[in-house]
Amino acid sequence: MASQMLTQERAINPTDVSANALYTDDTWREPFAFLRAEMPISWRPESPFGGYWSAVSYEHIQQIELMPEVFSSSWKRGNITIAESINETEFPNFISQDPPIHTAQRKVIAPAFGPGQMVGLEAQVRERARILFDALPLGETFDWVEHLAIPQTLGMLCSLFDISFDEWRELKRWSDYASGVSADNLTPEYRAEWMQQMGEMLARFDRELEARRALPPSDDLLSRMVHSEAMGQLPPLERLANIALLIVAGNDTTRNSISGLVEAFDLYPQELERLRADPALSANAAQEIIRWQSPVTHMRRTATGDVEVGGQMIRAGEKIVMWYISGNRDESVFPDAERFDVTRENARRHIGFGHGIHRCVGARLAEVQIAAVIDEMVSRRLRAVPTAPPERMASPFLHGFNTMPVRLEKD
Repeated sequence: MASQMLTQERAINPTDVSANALYTDDTWREPFAFLRAEMPISWRPESPFGGYWSAVSYEHIQQIELMPEVFSSSWKRGNITIAESINETEFPNFISQDPPIHTAQRKVIAPAFGPGQMVGLEAQVRERARILFDALPLGETFDWVEHLAIPQTLGMLCSLFDISFDEWRELKRWSDYASGVSADNLTPEYRAEWMQQMGEMLARFDRELEARRALPPSDDLLSRMVHSEAMGQLPPLERLANIALLIVAGNDTTRNSISGLVEAFDLYPQELERLRADPALSANAAQEIIRWQSPVTHMRRTATGDVEVGGQMIRAGEKIVMWYISGNRDESVFPDAERFDVTRENARRHIGFGHGIHRCVGARLAEVQIAAVIDEMVSRRLRAVPTAPPERMASPFLHGFNTMPVRLEKD
């Protein structure tokens, strides 16, 4: 009876944690700390995206991730973000599918990031990092995002697609539109521009896909797609959605973690000294910055039936948002969670890339790219000193930076 009473009264979230200002003003920590302590599963009746449940604790996020039959990712039920679909458009990429479609399509992409491929990819990543750092000025202000984080990650993406690096600006623009989940974008004008940009992207990649179709299968992602049974004959909307997913996943999250390094080392300069004393810590530091920065703020699921989680009854059809940014600050899992600690013993337990069947397929490549940047900073004895406040992204979906003015100093 007590359990029944508990589930009938919804814990009402007093803060709309989808509000852009929490992220542009960097004031998200306090409301999430309150929710973790007082109502780890809560209902927000109103927001620009409608009513939504929030899961903010590490335990409950993992629980939801491990129940894909109950908590659907399908675009048919609303997709994977707090917004309904993507700019009111169905967006059926493989992570917004449930098994068995998700399973079959993921199997097409996953081998591109297997152990054998990673040997060659890591060599490319480290060579690109060396070239980029060679070109960075010492003692002069520049934008870390544009001159390092973006070309490091988009350069790798161009390699995965086997297209020219000269197209990186177009890829970035399309990525920004494809990931543009924000209350600011819920306008007819933005939707029209979004459709225009996505149409241009599809036309560009359709040319590449058709070129690959005429060639023998190879290791690049586009070839894998076009020569597979699960993805070789996708209709236009699915082609668009999957290309957009690969572009966003291949650069946004990694570039925002690389940018987050500047802030982390500025706040905790002793951690850079620890890395200089023991460069082998760079792999763990890469895991820690993903936890600390949490480049993907949330993912959303939709209940397929009535289900109780954390003493709250989620009704069929309701959306529940898993706030990774909060789960990665859960003190019950990560003691002194606000601290950036390159020696953190359980940094690898972060949920920055999700958990369960939808965990990021390119997570290992992201970790290698971040570690390569750390290794260059350490071996060159460089320190990136912020010269002005960064411009933070106005989004409750991706947690990152538009610009980050810095000056490189050599110790």
